[in-house]
Parts: sequence; C-alpha cells; structure tokens
Amino acid sequence: MSRMHDVGGADGFGPIVEEPDEPPFHSDWEAHVFAMNRALVAGGVYNLDEFRDAVEQLPGYLTSSYYENWFNAMCALLVRKGVLSADEVDHVPGG
Repeated sequence: MSRMHDVGGADGFGPIVEEPDEPPFHSDWEAHVFAMNRALVAGGVYNLDEFRDAVEQLPGYLTSSYYENWFNAMCALLVRKGVLSADEVDHVPGG
C-alpha cells in the first residue's frame, strides 16, 4: 500500500537544496520536539513503529515541515494513548 511519504519516482517536487554547514535544528522548538520524542519512546509511551506510522498518516505531510510532522504525530499519539485529551492538545501552541 502506498502512503503519502512514498514519493519515490514522483515528479514535481523540485530540486533538493543542500545547505552547507546546516545546523541539526533551525529553531529551538525543533530540538525540543526531538528531545520530547526520545523521552516518550524511552518512557514506553509509544514505540518508533507507532511514531513512524503516525507521521505517515498525517493529512498535511507534504505541506508541513519535518519537525511539524513530528510534533503533530506526537500529539496524535498522546491523544490515542490517553496521555492527553484532544482538548488539552488543542490548547498547546501549534497543537
């Protein structure tokens, strides 16, 4: 089954622009999302397969940034797992 992230061989995405000396994170919030995801996986809230699946199911996958997708997948998983309510996620900046 093909999913949104499976764009191998597809045209129309333009060239890949490489940034010399690109930093690992462009903003502090991206580093925070990365750290939160590691903590949630290490804490057993969800595993990497669940996380990847959640990212791949996002409706805005191709229009959101890499870490926006991570954040949105984390929010979806936290609601699915009962850690947060949908209302709590709605009150998170960016949620």
